Amino acid sequence: MILHRPDDDSTARRLEIELRNGPALEAKLVDKIGGAWVELNARHERLVRQEVGARLDAERDRKAEVILDLLYEEAAEGRLYTSTQFASNFENRAGLGSQHTIQDRLNVLATKGFIKYQRNGALYGLPLVRSRFGYMCVEGMRFGRVEQVDPETGEITGQGLAVLPSHYRCASSGAALEVENPSVWVWPEVVDV
Repeated sequence: MILHRPDDDSTARRLEIELRNGPALEAKLVDKIGGAWVELNARHERLVRQEVGARLDAERDRKAEVILDLLYEEAAEGRLYTSTQFASNFENRAGLGSQHTIQDRLNVLATKGFIKYQRNGALYGLPLVRSRFGYMCVEGMRFGRVEQVDPETGEITGQGLAVLPSHYRCASSGAALEVENPSVWVWPEVVDV
């Protein structure tokens, strides 16, 4: 038996079992979780071009972070976007690539629950949107900056109106479904950017 770590950045180890008399057993991927060795599902392991795949994963994660940050910051400046308008507006900016690439990332983020939607733009002085979903919003998002001065410290704080979702994208069907409680951001069972 050989137990080795194929990737130095991962805690998972590969267990190779060779028999002297007979065919070798299938290799297993194991990890120590909670003080016990647990077999992991090897189907999700990359077999070929692992380094290239890891770089592509990192780039997708970077683009997701940039998109979420841009949505948050743009709302603070008083701008909300539909997904199509956001993709058109930020094409080839902030290292996001083409509008099709941005639209693909937006679709993935919405399906995974990082982006939800607000259909009533009138709450923020914006026109009625004809988009299937509406204006995009992220957790903790605020619209505009209403300057408030703290009487004790004199500090100027800028907190705008909370942008609460009215709809979200169903992970299984892609349909626009109503949010039950807008003040509670519900995450799907499995969340991975």
